Amino acid sequence: MLLYHGSNQEIKSIDLRECKPYKDFGRGFYLTTIREQAIQMARRTTRIFSGSPYVTEFEFDETICVNSSLSVKVFDSPTAGWAQFVLDNRNRRFVDFSDPNCNHDNKFDIVIGPVANDDIALLFRTFSSGHIDLEALVKGMKYRKLNDQYSFHTKIAISFLLKMGVHAYE
Repeated sequence: MLLYHGSNQEIKSIDLRECKPYKDFGRGFYLTTIREQAIQMARRTTRIFSGSPYVTEFEFDETICVNSSLSVKVFDSPTAGWAQFVLDNRNRRFVDFSDPNCNHDNKFDIVIGPVANDDIALLFRTFSSGHIDLEALVKGMKYRKLNDQYSFHTKIAISFLLKMGVHAYE
Protein backbone atom coordinates (compact mmCIF):
# COMPACT_ATOMS: atom_id res chain seq x y z
CA MET A 1 0.00 0.00 0.00
CA LEU A 2 1.09 3.58 -0.57
CA LEU A 3 1.25 6.00 2.34
CA TYR A 4 1.82 9.75 2.08
CA HIS A 5 3.41 12.28 4.43
CA GLY A 6 2.80 16.01 3.95
CA SER A 7 5.36 18.46 5.29
CA ASN A 8 6.91 21.88 4.84
CA GLN A 9 10.23 20.28 3.96
CA GLU A 10 11.57 17.31 2.07
CA ILE A 11 11.85 14.21 4.25
CA LYS A 12 15.29 12.74 3.62
CA SER A 13 15.24 10.46 6.64
CA ILE A 14 12.81 9.93 9.50
CA ASP A 15 13.97 11.06 12.93
CA LEU A 16 11.40 10.44 15.68
CA ARG A 17 13.06 13.10 17.84
CA GLU A 18 11.88 15.67 15.27
CA CYS A 19 8.25 14.54 15.57
CA LYS A 20 5.94 16.68 17.65
CA PRO A 21 4.41 15.22 20.82
CA TYR A 22 0.78 15.49 21.90
CA LYS A 23 -0.68 14.50 18.53
CA ASP A 24 -3.72 12.19 18.17
CA PHE A 25 -1.65 9.05 18.68
CA GLY A 26 1.32 10.65 20.42
CA ARG A 27 4.80 11.45 19.13
CA GLY A 28 5.26 9.63 15.85
CA PHE A 29 5.75 9.89 12.11
CA TYR A 30 2.27 10.33 10.59
CA LEU A 31 1.12 9.20 7.16
CA THR A 32 -2.15 8.65 5.33
CA THR A 33 -3.47 6.56 2.45
CA ILE A 34 -5.06 9.73 1.02
CA ARG A 35 -2.70 11.74 -1.21
CA GLU A 36 -4.96 14.83 -1.17
CA GLN A 37 -4.96 14.79 2.64
CA ALA A 38 -1.14 14.80 2.60
CA ILE A 39 -1.07 17.65 0.06
CA GLN A 40 -3.40 19.73 2.24
CA MET A 41 -1.28 18.98 5.33
CA ALA A 42 1.88 20.03 3.45
CA ARG A 43 0.26 23.31 2.42
CA ARG A 44 -1.12 23.95 5.92
CA THR A 45 2.22 23.20 7.59
CA THR A 46 3.99 25.51 5.14
CA ARG A 47 1.54 28.36 5.89
CA ILE A 48 2.17 27.96 9.62
CA PHE A 49 5.92 27.28 9.73
CA SER A 50 7.12 28.52 6.28
CA GLY A 51 9.18 26.32 3.96
CA SER A 52 7.78 24.62 0.87
CA PRO A 53 5.03 22.00 0.62
CA TYR A 54 6.30 18.46 -0.03
CA VAL A 55 4.59 15.09 -0.07
CA THR A 56 6.79 12.07 0.48
CA GLU A 57 5.43 8.74 -0.75
CA PHE A 58 6.21 5.45 1.01
CA GLU A 59 5.46 1.83 0.26
CA PHE A 60 4.24 -0.15 3.27
CA ASP A 61 3.30 -3.82 3.42
CA GLU A 62 0.31 -3.74 5.74
CA THR A 63 0.51 -7.50 6.35
CA ILE A 64 3.43 -6.65 8.63
CA CYS A 65 0.82 -5.36 11.09
CA VAL A 66 -0.44 -8.90 11.67
CA ASN A 67 2.50 -11.04 10.56
CA SER A 68 5.22 -9.63 12.78
CA SER A 69 6.08 -9.04 16.40
CA LEU A 70 5.23 -5.33 16.08
CA SER A 71 2.79 -3.93 18.62
CA VAL A 72 0.02 -2.42 16.49
CA LYS A 73 -3.10 -0.61 17.71
CA VAL A 74 -5.92 -0.24 15.15
CA PHE A 75 -9.02 1.89 15.55
CA ASP A 76 -11.44 0.99 12.74
CA SER A 77 -13.80 3.85 13.54
CA PRO A 78 -14.22 6.76 15.97
CA THR A 79 -15.22 4.82 19.08
CA ALA A 80 -15.17 5.83 22.73
CA GLY A 81 -11.82 4.03 23.08
CA TRP A 82 -10.39 5.97 20.13
CA ALA A 83 -11.67 9.29 21.48
CA GLN A 84 -10.20 8.63 24.93
CA PHE A 85 -6.89 7.52 23.39
CA VAL A 86 -6.69 10.73 21.33
CA LEU A 87 -7.64 12.92 24.28
CA ASP A 88 -5.09 11.22 26.53
CA ASN A 89 -2.32 11.78 23.98
CA ARG A 90 -3.33 15.38 23.31
CA ASN A 91 -3.60 16.07 27.05
CA ARG A 92 -0.19 14.53 27.74
CA ARG A 93 -1.47 11.71 29.97
CA PHE A 94 0.82 9.08 28.42
CA VAL A 95 4.01 11.09 28.13
CA ASP A 96 7.26 9.99 29.73
CA PHE A 97 9.54 12.98 29.19
CA SER A 98 12.67 10.88 29.67
CA ASP A 99 11.81 8.67 26.66
CA PRO A 100 11.29 10.47 23.30
CA ASN A 101 9.62 7.36 21.84
CA CYS A 102 7.11 6.85 24.64
CA ASN A 103 3.57 7.93 23.88
CA HIS A 104 1.26 5.38 25.43
CA ASP A 105 0.81 3.02 28.34
CA ASN A 106 1.87 0.23 25.98
CA LYS A 107 4.55 1.41 23.60
CA PHE A 108 2.83 0.75 20.29
CA ASP A 109 5.06 0.53 17.25
CA ILE A 110 2.24 1.61 14.94
CA VAL A 111 -1.18 3.13 15.59
CA ILE A 112 -3.80 3.27 12.82
CA GLY A 113 -7.14 5.05 12.89
CA PRO A 114 -9.24 8.08 12.06
CA VAL A 115 -7.88 11.63 12.17
CA ALA A 116 -9.34 13.88 14.84
CA ASN A 117 -9.40 16.79 12.40
CA ASP A 118 -10.72 20.34 12.63
CA ASP A 119 -14.25 19.15 11.77
CA ILE A 120 -14.56 17.52 15.19
CA ALA A 121 -12.41 19.94 17.21
CA LEU A 122 -15.55 21.61 18.60
CA LEU A 123 -16.88 18.24 19.74
CA PHE A 124 -13.61 17.50 21.56
CA ARG A 125 -13.60 20.94 23.22
CA THR A 126 -17.25 20.50 24.25
CA PHE A 127 -16.42 17.10 25.77
CA SER A 128 -13.24 18.37 27.47
CA SER A 129 -15.15 21.25 29.06
CA GLY A 130 -17.69 18.78 30.51
CA HIS A 131 -20.67 19.92 28.44
CA ILE A 132 -21.18 16.50 26.83
CA ASP A 133 -20.24 12.99 27.90
CA LEU A 134 -18.13 10.44 26.02
CA GLU A 135 -21.24 8.79 24.54
CA ALA A 136 -22.42 12.11 23.07
CA LEU A 137 -18.94 12.77 21.71
CA VAL A 138 -18.87 9.43 19.89
CA LYS A 139 -22.43 9.89 18.64
CA GLY A 140 -21.50 13.32 17.27
CA MET A 141 -18.60 11.80 15.32
CA LYS A 142 -20.55 8.84 13.99
CA TYR A 143 -21.69 10.45 10.75
CA ARG A 144 -18.58 12.52 10.06
CA LYS A 145 -16.28 11.46 7.25
CA LEU A 146 -12.89 11.18 8.93
CA ASN A 147 -9.63 10.68 7.07
CA ASP A 148 -7.16 8.00 8.10
CA GLN A 149 -3.73 8.18 9.70
CA TYR A 150 -0.90 5.75 10.28
CA SER A 151 1.46 6.74 13.06
CA PHE A 152 4.87 5.06 13.31
CA HIS A 153 6.42 5.32 16.78
CA THR A 154 9.59 3.22 16.80
CA LYS A 155 12.68 2.79 14.67
CA ILE A 156 11.74 -0.81 13.95
CA ALA A 157 8.32 0.26 12.64
CA ILE A 158 9.88 2.97 10.48
CA SER A 159 12.25 0.39 9.00
CA PHE A 160 9.23 -1.11 7.20
CA LEU A 161 8.61 2.12 5.24
CA LEU A 162 10.19 2.16 1.78
CA LYS A 163 10.59 5.70 0.42
CA MET A 164 9.25 5.83 -3.13
CA GLY A 165 9.51 9.50 -4.00
CA VAL A 166 9.05 13.14 -3.06
CA HIS A 167 6.76 15.62 -4.80
CA ALA A 168 6.80 19.41 -4.39
CA TYR A 169 3.48 21.31 -4.41
CA GLU A 170 2.58 24.98 -4.47
